[in-house]
Amino acid sequence: MRVFLTHTEAEFEGYYGERALAALSRHAEVVRNTTGRVLSGAALAAAAAGCQAIVAGRATPGTAETFAAAPELRAFLRVAVDISTIDVAAASAAGVLVTRATPGFVDAVAELALGMMIDLARGTSRYAAAYHAGQPPKPFMGRQLSGSTLGLISHGRIARRLAAMARAIGMNVLVHDPQPQPDVSVMRLEPMLAESDFVVCLAPSTPETHELMNAERFACMRPGSFFLNLARGELVEDAALLAALESGRLAGAALDVGRAPDQMPALALARHPLVVATPHVGGLTRAATEHQAMDTVRQVAALAEGRLPEGAVNAEAAYRLDAAAAR
Repeated sequence: MRVFLTHTEAEFEGYYGERALAALSRHAEVVRNTTGRVLSGAALAAAAAGCQAIVAGRATPGTAETFAAAPELRAFLRVAVDISTIDVAAASAAGVLVTRATPGFVDAVAELALGMMIDLARGTSRYAAAYHAGQPPKPFMGRQLSGSTLGLISHGRIARRLAAMARAIGMNVLVHDPQPQPDVSVMRLEPMLAESDFVVCLAPSTPETHELMNAERFACMRPGSFFLNLARGELVEDAALLAALESGRLAGAALDVGRAPDQMPALALARHPLVVATPHVGGLTRAATEHQAMDTVRQVAALAEGRLPEGAVNAEAAYRLDAAAAR
């Protein structure tokens, strides 16, 4: 079996790694992306010619053009949970299996969120930036997380982990989730926003959550509160967030995601003096990235043995697997 690994040299160390590559190579012949570019469409199909599987980093889309131009391709394996840039319908029409990884980044993202809350509350990065610029900063009165209220938009795995951390340091935790939760009382979004000192958006990206945080919702937030987004950029209306910062409604914001390429925060927001921004690195720890890379190793191993891998999204439509097994 031959597998094309889409990661460029710049992406490889952070998002796949030598250990996972060595394990992958025990199950398949691995063809690396040596172009230095993130490939897509017909260019990706051409680079993966002769390969039965593509192991795709999060920056590499799975397009109808790729599936149509790669007749030997049987599977498109995403080294991430998010498959929003994969045209699953086109893959299914072409008989190509799509898989996703399991979330190995829960602790990593929750820890970053906690660190961002501390940064917003105490101004650590602002102090550091001033000192780095050779300008001794003027101290200001910080906030204390203990005794403050954290509002969580969604109660998934990351939110539950962050809630446990927050309670451990004495925060009160409120939750909004459209689905009933067996272990916590949920609130409507607007009252939760009004009662929270820190609001962390961790909701999944769906048509219903598109620009969930808009001007109306930011107006509901407690004056002087903080907003954090570690979910997806499209959940927030950037202009509304910027206006809430400029008006003084919000005391600050922290963003690990946004509307720029690869879900990075948009520069217009990231450069704002009241914003703490990171370039979509919530899951960028060795433990988190290796977890997901090793998921794809297990998926390739299953394919090589003629088994359906875990993480399959469209198994019922993957007729190229059946055709390969019949030969």
